[in-house]
Amino acid sequence: MDCMSNQQQQLLSKIATNNGHGENSPYFDGWKAYDSDPYHHIQNPTGVIQMGLAENQLSFDIIEDWLLKNPKASICTVEGMSEFRDTAIYQDYHGLPQFRNAVANFMGKVRGDRVVYDPNRIVMSGGATGAHELVTFCLADAGDAFLVPTPYYPGFDRDLTWRTGVKLLPVVCESSNDFKITRKALEAAYEKAQKEKTRVKGLLITNPSNPLGTVIDLETLKSIVTFVNEKNIHLISDEIYSGTVFGSPGFISVSEIIEEMECNRDLIHIVYSLSKDMGFPGFRVGIVYSYNDDVVNIGRKMSSFGLVSTQTQHLIASMLSDDEFVENFISKNSEKLSKRYKSFSSGLYKAGIRCLESNAGLFFWMDLRRLLKEPTPEAEMALWQLIIHKVKLNVSPGLSFHCSEPGWFRVCFANMDDDTMEVALERIRSFVRKDVSAKRQRWQDNLKLRLSCGRLEEPHMMSPHSPIPQSPLVRART
Repeated sequence: MDCMSNQQQQLLSKIATNNGHGENSPYFDGWKAYDSDPYHHIQNPTGVIQMGLAENQLSFDIIEDWLLKNPKASICTVEGMSEFRDTAIYQDYHGLPQFRNAVANFMGKVRGDRVVYDPNRIVMSGGATGAHELVTFCLADAGDAFLVPTPYYPGFDRDLTWRTGVKLLPVVCESSNDFKITRKALEAAYEKAQKEKTRVKGLLITNPSNPLGTVIDLETLKSIVTFVNEKNIHLISDEIYSGTVFGSPGFISVSEIIEEMECNRDLIHIVYSLSKDMGFPGFRVGIVYSYNDDVVNIGRKMSSFGLVSTQTQHLIASMLSDDEFVENFISKNSEKLSKRYKSFSSGLYKAGIRCLESNAGLFFWMDLRRLLKEPTPEAEMALWQLIIHKVKLNVSPGLSFHCSEPGWFRVCFANMDDDTMEVALERIRSFVRKDVSAKRQRWQDNLKLRLSCGRLEEPHMMSPHSPIPQSPLVRART
């Protein structure tokens, strides 16, 4: 069998047979655990609840209402049939003009109309995955590298490296300053690459951050733009969560920064999609918006390998050209995300669990460091296995996001209904109670052992009826 396997492998390309997809990462393993035992409130109430998928299902009612009122937007309805032939035939790979105009308008609306986007700079691709690979092919060669602040989205390891041969080098960010990107950390990562003789072609940031759910502040963005200009490297700003901000401080795009300061605009590129802000991951609408004319021209040629279907373009163009709908959606979507965030965060707090303070995205960055047996990656994976298989929650471990500190987990909150959220929270509360109870029992057993041996030497010993020092509930309130 092994011989046959090797022979088969030799028949295929290195790209086809390597592990560059990253499918074996804990991030994707969690999805597999859910797929094999999916929760359903009636058919499988003890199944795994999916909390590892950053998907927004809270605002479908707004979109469905618009679709019912605008049946002509779809070429698959009686009302829209007149557009079928013109939409079904070959189209320019630049994209339908009305589609590019509508997306450019939506990008501006999401950013409070503080920036005007040029439809002629929009390059479409099959989702943000395709957009990231496309812009990577445009900017770097195999063996080159991009700096990426940690923690970062696990899919980047696939999107930017698998078929391009490009490397990702971590910029280590720490919890001591809420994982903010510092000039010191950027310089350290860049200098390390220089010593290793690795050519750095760019810096990739995610704003708002996945998995942190935070926005990058004005001064940090200015520092980042200054850094890439001084090093003469590219900046890719992933802004696919720009429309999911539901609290202060507000989102600031790199587009706004380059309006305020001198910089080489040829180095600035934005990746956008409608997967998160509109909740359309299945539509595969990805966008590269580049300020570099060559990247726009080359990117459009490369986009031939991953275009957005004209049927989808037609529908999106109709929907996003409706300014009243767009403004209502942005407002109501923010309200729904804020409500769910408050409900979920309150439930976690009552369970004694703290999260990084956030105001954007579709997830929490949950701190379970106090539940680790020891501060190691192995202990984090052991805890994650317990949560997946015993608590039956698919949360994503920080290790898969390249987090430098064990014990952090990403928890998605917008891909379920209210009832499922309550079930998930009750499972978390039950798990924490059992963990605290087990630690208290171990403390009492140790106390009895010391008493029996005459070794009670610590005058500051707490009462067995007091919360134990390691309790996440106690620590979360300090």
